[in-house]
Amino acid sequence: MNAPTDGASWGSERTVRAEVIAKLLLGARETEAGTVPAVRLRGARITGPLVLRAGNVGFELVLSGCHLDEPVDFNSGVTRTIRLTDCSMPGFNGGGMRVSGHLSLSGSSIHGTVRLARAQFDSGLWMGGTKVVADDEWALYTASLVVDSGTFLRNADFTGGVRLVGARLNGGLFLDGATLRNPGKVALNGESMVVEDVLSCTEGFTSQGCVRLRGARINGTFSMEGVIRSEDTKYALHCSHMEAREVYLKPAEPIAGAVSFAHAHVNTLHDDPSTWPDKLHLNGLTYDRLRGSGFARRIEWVARDPFGFLPQPYEQLAAWYMRDGNDALARRTQLAKLRARRRSQSVGGRALGGFLDVTVGYGYRPWLASIWFALLLAAGTAAFTAVPPRALKPAESPGFDAFAYSFDLLLPIPAFGQRDLFDPGGWTQWLAYALIVSGWLLATALIAGATRVLRPS
Repeated sequence: MNAPTDGASWGSERTVRAEVIAKLLLGARETEAGTVPAVRLRGARITGPLVLRAGNVGFELVLSGCHLDEPVDFNSGVTRTIRLTDCSMPGFNGGGMRVSGHLSLSGSSIHGTVRLARAQFDSGLWMGGTKVVADDEWALYTASLVVDSGTFLRNADFTGGVRLVGARLNGGLFLDGATLRNPGKVALNGESMVVEDVLSCTEGFTSQGCVRLRGARINGTFSMEGVIRSEDTKYALHCSHMEAREVYLKPAEPIAGAVSFAHAHVNTLHDDPSTWPDKLHLNGLTYDRLRGSGFARRIEWVARDPFGFLPQPYEQLAAWYMRDGNDALARRTQLAKLRARRRSQSVGGRALGGFLDVTVGYGYRPWLASIWFALLLAAGTAAFTAVPPRALKPAESPGFDAFAYSFDLLLPIPAFGQRDLFDPGGWTQWLAYALIVSGWLLATALIAGATRVLRPS
């Protein structure tokens, strides 16, 4: 930024009245055929208000390194390209203006709000390196802004919020290296805006205040690699109901404050779960492709909602693993969902859930039942080998087999016929009862687990 800091002290030799510039722009002097007329000034002090409200300007205005004593007013004007570069001014009002070309405020120092509500620019809005210190909440205030080419705010410095609500930015929005300062409030409000191509917040982008993109539609890539700090607002990054083809979310440091992607849809999400905050709203988020970290961190990622257990983030993650061909990871995600749900249930629900988890992994790990069965079978075989039961009909009973007898006790329907021919006594009788009950419990757990897996969640 090379805007003058001492322009108010410049003498008459460098002074031009704003009304002279306005009259020239409005055609006070005839132009010569075969020329491209424009008003160009460098290093001048411009006194008085530069007002072209509702004017129809057919020439370019180029001011470079100038100092303007009063705000510029192009409200509802129709103009060609306007370049106010490296200038110092107390504000800019371009509400409703139509620019056949672009508006450039690059490198300027503006002590007041830049107002561009309902403005339209055919070939871009340039504020690269611009410094704006707001006189109210908003440093850049727009509503229903339309830019048919790029919106370049690279390396800009805003003290106050940037409001782009309902904007239509057909050539992308570039905030690389920009600094937005509006602590405790919204630093960037892009609610319901439409961005074609790219929304880029990289290369040192810093926001001290909430970045609000609720309901925005980004028909390209949203790239966030900067810094967001806003612990004293409801959200630091608010992207609920947003739609984007691709989100590349790898900030330079963990986001300070809550983040919401609730009910958003992203075709491809690239992220690093280690940079997400502790408070993370993902309920309703859908994505077609997920790129980032491993399974364990993903499970921890979907469990950060401050409202507690919500099933949809787990279901979405499981659906993604299934589409990606990772059936095993999809089952593990469903198991993690049921374990998380158990922590929110009553004592009875937690007890039943714990039993199903230990015995069959809620049906997603049926092999656990075989391990329990084998352990109980081994215990029964050893006990009844040491202390065999007595035969109920010694003359008719076959030889006793401790393994077959224990197996029969564990099965709800005996397979070898040993259980009805022998009667244990003493402590082995209680062991037999325990094996029968355990067998029924394992069978019940297998049925309940299978039912839970097959039933839609």
